[in-house]
Amino acid sequence: MSRQVFLYDPPDRFVAGTVGLPGRRTFFLQASAGGRTTSVALEKAQVEALAERIDELLDEVVRRTGGNAAVPAVAPAELADTGPLETPVEEEFRVGTMALAWDGDGQRMIVEAQALVELAADTDEDLVEAEERMLQDETNGPPMLRVRLTGTMARAFAKRALEVVNAGRPPCPLCSLPLDPEGHVCPRQNGYRRGA
Repeated sequence: MSRQVFLYDPPDRFVAGTVGLPGRRTFFLQASAGGRTTSVALEKAQVEALAERIDELLDEVVRRTGGNAAVPAVAPAELADTGPLETPVEEEFRVGTMALAWDGDGQRMIVEAQALVELAADTDEDLVEAEERMLQDETNGPPMLRVRLTGTMARAFAKRALEVVNAGRPPCPLCSLPLDPEGHVCPRQNGYRRGA
């Protein structure tokens, strides 16, 4: 079976969002354009890492070009997207591997999210080799979401993604673990249950 690539070049909208209540949220990347929408599920830590790396890569592009690239220092307020994910949210796949690149000729950020695939191998070296072969296989590799963004769109995506990550449960003031609505067992309180 050939690899399925969901390409958005450029998307009308590319956002990170969630479904569910804090503490039980499922995170998604969602791209849409021309009446089609693709949603892929991923972990909270993956969303956070993606947003941070996008900002770092854009900062590096600005530094290397001496400020001549079409990349703003901060996300423009007019591109702020606070809307919910488009519904229905139908997961195409769960993300395993992500990649970022900057296309200097086209002045575009390339974001790739590939499906999580389980591989069997006898040794760690065999596993690494199998992963490399699979990820480089353009014909039979795992499904992939590929999005090409302007620098401005990438900054706006990163800003929203970090806001979504930080919109979860508030941290306990003593131990920094997340507080559930019904409280939590705080290790700094020696197990005493504290209300929210």
